[in-house]
Amino acid sequence: MNETTNAVSQISKGQIKWHLTGTDDVMKVLRTGPDGLYFTEAQKRIAEFGANELVEISKKSPFSIFLAQFKDFMIIVLILAAFISGIIGDKSDALVIVAIVVLNAVVGFIQEYRAEKAVKALKEMAALTATVRREGAVREVPASLLVPGDIVILDQGRIVPADMRIVESFQLKIVEAALTGEAAPVEKNAAAMTDDTSALGDRENMAFKGTTVSYGRGAGIVVATGMETEFGKIAAMLQKEKELKTPLQKKLGMFGRRLAFFILAACLAIFCIGILRGEPPLLMFLTAISLAVAAIPEALPAVVTIALAIGAKNMIARKALIRKLPAVETLGSVTYICSDKTGTLTQNRMTVEKIYYAGKTMDTRDLKKEISEGIPGDKDEPRPSLDLQALNVLMTAFALNNDAITDDSLNPTGDPTEVALYNAARENGFEKNNLEKILKRTDEIPFDPDRRCMTTLHKIVAPSQMDLFREGNGCCHEGGFISFTKGAVEEIVGKATSIMGKEGVGPLDCGELFAVNEKMASEGFRVICIGMRKWEIAPDVSSVEAIESGLTILGLAAIADPPREEAAEAVALCKEAGIKVVMITGDHPVTAVSIARRLGIVDGEENIATGTELDKLSDDEFRKRVSAIRVYARVAPEQKLKIIKALQDRGEFVAMTGDGVNDSPALKRADIGVAMGVTGTDVAKEASDMVLLDDNFATIVNAVAEGRKIYGNIRKFIRYLLTTNSGEVWTLFLAPIIGLPVPLLPIQILWINLITDSLPALALSAEPAEADVMKNPPRHAGEGIFSNGLGLHALWVGLLMAGIALALQAWSLGSARAHWQTMVFTALCLTQLGHVLAIRSERRSLFTMGLLSNKSLLGAVVFGFVLQLAVVYFAPLNSIFRTAPLTATELLLTLALASIVFFSVETEKLIRRMKGL
Repeated sequence: MNETTNAVSQISKGQIKWHLTGTDDVMKVLRTGPDGLYFTEAQKRIAEFGANELVEISKKSPFSIFLAQFKDFMIIVLILAAFISGIIGDKSDALVIVAIVVLNAVVGFIQEYRAEKAVKALKEMAALTATVRREGAVREVPASLLVPGDIVILDQGRIVPADMRIVESFQLKIVEAALTGEAAPVEKNAAAMTDDTSALGDRENMAFKGTTVSYGRGAGIVVATGMETEFGKIAAMLQKEKELKTPLQKKLGMFGRRLAFFILAACLAIFCIGILRGEPPLLMFLTAISLAVAAIPEALPAVVTIALAIGAKNMIARKALIRKLPAVETLGSVTYICSDKTGTLTQNRMTVEKIYYAGKTMDTRDLKKEISEGIPGDKDEPRPSLDLQALNVLMTAFALNNDAITDDSLNPTGDPTEVALYNAARENGFEKNNLEKILKRTDEIPFDPDRRCMTTLHKIVAPSQMDLFREGNGCCHEGGFISFTKGAVEEIVGKATSIMGKEGVGPLDCGELFAVNEKMASEGFRVICIGMRKWEIAPDVSSVEAIESGLTILGLAAIADPPREEAAEAVALCKEAGIKVVMITGDHPVTAVSIARRLGIVDGEENIATGTELDKLSDDEFRKRVSAIRVYARVAPEQKLKIIKALQDRGEFVAMTGDGVNDSPALKRADIGVAMGVTGTDVAKEASDMVLLDDNFATIVNAVAEGRKIYGNIRKFIRYLLTTNSGEVWTLFLAPIIGLPVPLLPIQILWINLITDSLPALALSAEPAEADVMKNPPRHAGEGIFSNGLGLHALWVGLLMAGIALALQAWSLGSARAHWQTMVFTALCLTQLGHVLAIRSERRSLFTMGLLSNKSLLGAVVFGFVLQLAVVYFAPLNSIFRTAPLTATELLLTLALASIVFFSVETEKLIRRMKGL
């Protein structure tokens, strides 16, 4: 193995930290030089290290994904139920069950197949070609043929084709949002760093595969390709992570297995007892099979799917696009929301929030009250006071000393900091276009990372409107010039000799200025200082040092990406709902903490951790601390994954938001992955369960409320299903035990199933949310379907239904079989229709909710009641269902007894309310 192979082997093992290595040493290790590699050497290396491409692990075929949808126990039971229904002659029921099973499989297939596309989207972000130096000549080559040691040329608009160490930089800026999540361009340089623990976003001498050059030009030496790049590591994590089953999927799977076992055992017992009592074997067999078909919840997958689909539709109206239907319900289980900062909790728009001028600090929201006169161009206005002069000059400098421009929609575009200054000026009446008619821009000295400032030069073309600049040493005659210089505070102060204060231009007090700067910076602001100088004649712009000296400081601008107004309300709502909000960002700790405090996420330093601190913690140590941390700053992609796993290990259900490639493994691992629809990459969207169409944190909270509502409605359906089916099972089971004949015929059992388990059950999925849906804590991770008394309710109400039916049977047994059987048949049907009205809420009374608050359910109940009356009183149906018309007294008696179930459940809810349950 040659030296190069040894070097790259060390790279893959993380033994060489390129950001800490000087450029000469990098070239030496990789055996390359300023002229690049020879073609023969490049060919050898491509053979040794492989193509510069992301590798996908073997995938399941679409057919195997589809077949896997039929492995669930409940699905197998449903298929068996369909087969039995077909045998006993109920072809329509069999077809319905088959349709439900196939629909469920298709939905599951689509969701799993789409989840396999995340790495494909990641590959599509890679550069197609690269400009390299080979044998001293600049050439364009396919990016897949790059190898460690290649010298790559970078210029504006280029996608970085591999991980590389910068060796040349000419005002080079790279947008690394896809990798780090932070939108601001990063200035790059070639100097070796000394901080061994710096995060990816702080490595200013490195360029990473998949990021984009936004400004300037430069060159770098390729140090990693393919799966060894940071993008490659993310692809490996993405493919390694398996999607977890949702809480609903786990609970319904367990519920289905238990219910099927109970139903089959009950049917077998009924068959055996009937035979022992001397009933005809064929009748008992058909009765047992009919009961099994009726009791098995074939509508459950359909109801769940419809409930989730309704929720998904509602969420689209609230700016949330659901990519995987089970995610709708899972949102209701969320105990933690791990949110990105930029654009989700904040506006993703750099804004001047505070300014310092004339010895005072002011919030920009209050500026319009201050600026009432003296804007340049308003020559009829009286001359403003001296402190307003200082403010107006500062606003003028904001407007003119930047390169921001407006697009066709008059929205400013350009560097985020300059756009912030431009907007601050424009929002307070200082229009750049108007000001340039007074102070025409003639030249500029661009920003330079070494000088850390920028200067623009302006010729005075309308001296009559320049009153506010006359204070001090004059120079406002036509043909005079004014220069504005902005940059870092320490740089501008070092070039200044005076400051504009409330008494006019005076001596510079560095102590006060630095104190204001330190306070603003401690609050998470980026602070810009701006100064000016007047000139009799145009200065020579080649003499940069001379122009940027003798400045008069105008003031300071505190710039930040402010929190969304609705985000603070959403965080407060999460706290009320028992959901913990965690900020995970690649931004600096001071900025992250400032935003977190303003949103109410944290109130102390003890809730904060950085990526560097996480590296020092073992997995066990971190699991002990993770529940107390509310802000993570400067984190790497693998650390986001570590955070999610640690929370899940503690039994939490985690929603994770993200927009970049770096977020995709954590999005896939989270119980709910939430991608940004506006700023999110395709990779993040493919790895997610839900996409925010407005990138707004408040939308997640709205989705959680919808998820809780859906879970509540599914529980209502299961409560209804268990109770009604147990009523039928208890009726058929207890009748022979207490000496009564079989109370129902097979066709009557199937009819009750059709009337009660279809439309009313589906209508429950559209039930409006409870008023306190976001005032209760998330349900416990171990909470089962039967929690909060659901199982007990199904037991006692089912027994009550059976008791009413058997009491009627015993009372009317002296009449013809068809007559007493009709009363039992009708009573069971009506008790179930009354029950569905009562369980619309676990606590609130139907009389408080009102019958019309769910018109679909009311319609389903009325429709079912009319159909049952038709079976009882319509002669052609009498012969089919073996029924007989009831007298008015018998019908009223049946209705009265059936209503006992409704009023009993209402009494149960009253007791719950009185006990505060």
